[in-house]
Amino acid sequence: MSNKIVCLDGFTLNPGDIDWAPFEALGDLVVHERTSPEQVVERAIDAPYVLTNKTPLPAETLRDLTGLRYVGVLATGYDVVDVEAAATRSIVVTNVPAYGTDSVAQHVISMALNMVRPIAIHADAVRDGYWSRSPDWCFSLAPITSLAGRTLGVVGVGRIGMAVARIGAAMEMQVVGHDVNWPSPSGFEGLVVKRLNLEELFECADVVTLHCPLTEANHHLVDARMLARMKSDSLIINTSRGQLIDGAALAAALREGRIGGAALDVLENEPPRDDDPLLNAPGCTITPHIAWYARSARQRLMSMAAENLQSFIAGRRRNQVN
Repeated sequence: MSNKIVCLDGFTLNPGDIDWAPFEALGDLVVHERTSPEQVVERAIDAPYVLTNKTPLPAETLRDLTGLRYVGVLATGYDVVDVEAAATRSIVVTNVPAYGTDSVAQHVISMALNMVRPIAIHADAVRDGYWSRSPDWCFSLAPITSLAGRTLGVVGVGRIGMAVARIGAAMEMQVVGHDVNWPSPSGFEGLVVKRLNLEELFECADVVTLHCPLTEANHHLVDARMLARMKSDSLIINTSRGQLIDGAALAAALREGRIGGAALDVLENEPPRDDDPLLNAPGCTITPHIAWYARSARQRLMSMAAENLQSFIAGRRRNQVN
């Protein structure tokens, strides 16, 4: 069997600041920065091992890749691959769980802090000379509040949700949680969290943060009905999957002042269309899907993905999802 390894879209994982050596040690590695759906078969036709981050591998593409034996998803979510079609063709699909827990959790808390303590607005004003011209020794251009004593609602209490909850608790927030898979995973027991159903969580939380995998059941989990349950000054954060939120409903709630603000690292369409209503929604901060992007997290992802492939080559299964 050939030992060719084709990475279809390596640029986001490695724009040049980490090392492909873990994969180079396993075979003849070919890395494409980006691959359109029309180019997949041409580029991977002779490769038994394919790596993908966001390049789709639907059933029809898998059918044409007759020599394919392994797909390594360079991410935790693996919805870009038709895993059932892969299984019927004896193609193993793996993912990389838990590589960026600290990176995502810190991004969530950074977003929450940015909304209650708008540092950038004030730093820009100082740079523009506002403070130098001020008659007073301090000034405020936006409300400044505190997270201490407020309620943090964690939707999806897995590894990342637990990490966010721990940071929130350390900041003296009251933590409530909802998960469809209670009881919670081992390691969560030491953190005092009030378990609520989803509606109760949205009604009482001052900050709601989403940490769910995307499924058919939770598509648009946060819709107009759920947003209507939130307090007028509550904040919502999403670093999980954009499709968990009905973007049009959220934009309307922000425009009408029915919630206090939103911070999003993911959108329903990525990159977003120019007419995405959230791009210009008041009180909405958007980052370009970078919660996971700490260099240490990407290097860890690289190493873990290579270990998945190494195990497969050795006849073992590691992080198989189909």
